[in-house]
Amino acid sequence: MNRKLSVVAVAGALTLAGCSSDLPAQGGGSSAADKPTQAAAKSKFFDQAEYDRQLKFRSVSPEGPDGKPWEQMLSPELVDTAKFAKPGGNYHLCFSNASVDNPWRQVGFKTMKEEVKLHKEITKFTVLDAEAKDDKQISDIQSFASQGCSALIVSPNTTATLTPAVEAACKTNVPVIVFDRGVTTNCPVTFIHPIGGFAFGADGAEFLKEKVKPGGKILALRILPGVDVLEQRWAAANEIFAGSELKVVGVEFTDGDAAKTKSIVSDYIQREGTIDGLWMDAGATSVAAIEAFQDAGVPIPAVVGEDQQDFLRMWKTEKLTAIAPTYPTYQWRTPVIAALNILGGKQVPKEWVLPQPRITQDNVEGFVKQDMPPLHYAMCGCESMSGYPAPWK
Repeated sequence: MNRKLSVVAVAGALTLAGCSSDLPAQGGGSSAADKPTQAAAKSKFFDQAEYDRQLKFRSVSPEGPDGKPWEQMLSPELVDTAKFAKPGGNYHLCFSNASVDNPWRQVGFKTMKEEVKLHKEITKFTVLDAEAKDDKQISDIQSFASQGCSALIVSPNTTATLTPAVEAACKTNVPVIVFDRGVTTNCPVTFIHPIGGFAFGADGAEFLKEKVKPGGKILALRILPGVDVLEQRWAAANEIFAGSELKVVGVEFTDGDAAKTKSIVSDYIQREGTIDGLWMDAGATSVAAIEAFQDAGVPIPAVVGEDQQDFLRMWKTEKLTAIAPTYPTYQWRTPVIAALNILGGKQVPKEWVLPQPRITQDNVEGFVKQDMPPLHYAMCGCESMSGYPAPWK
């Protein structure tokens, strides 16, 4: 597939560090008279071809080893890497990371470090954290040019701004691997990501369409406007709600703040009397949202959350009607594996699309880990790693 690598194709589930909000809010404290009563107009972020592509990927059988989704791939088009072959090991792996400023990225980075430990041929692993700053990450990538890296992994802070730095890194003849968020250049050897935001958003909206009676009231909670991955999620959900008999009574931005989330939900319960479905573009504040229903003494509606432990535990304890779309943190293992494949001269996908599973009523029990931190993400693919569970605690 000769497609430009783009954050519009996919970006991290909670990879929000350094993202700015450059669109007007679609809810965010407007009066009751201003609240939408149906799904909003089609988002400018909606891309029909990419939407169709991602939804189709959900039913594609992955290629690769069973039980190791971080090594699997969907409809891969392999590229030759013989020119990067460096037999014999003694590899210096370099990683330019956008940040570790939220639980999703923290869980992922811990998983990556444990993956590195599994490979004795990696003798040095150098990491520079951009702290969610574009200028720092540009400098970090430039500095790697003189550090003797065998391969360079990049998780970009933002797409357009980091593209020139990635292009410059490609010209050093060191293989570049991009994952999580994309860049607008084809020069990296591979771009690794789960299916994407449209698939995530559709999973939740389709669930509510199935579980909520026609005419039921849906409250959509979002984190920030203008962040591509979250805009994709809402664009997909909005498309599905628009084609349903569900009534979207509000689209509100929470800033990812638990107290604000709880306050917004409480206001809607008082205003609407009944909320039948709760859709979220990321689930880190899902427990706070559910607590608003508990505090009001009203039934908890069908809920779209995510795969962090506090939500999964509440799901089990309260016997919720729920679903957890995921943007699995096991993807942090894949760049290390890809780097070793490239340095071994093995073919890799130009676009390495990973499976993006969802947690449902049928399998939630298997993902609840009572001994893990509340914001540990269940789809880490880390349980079989030799150090588990200590690093993730």
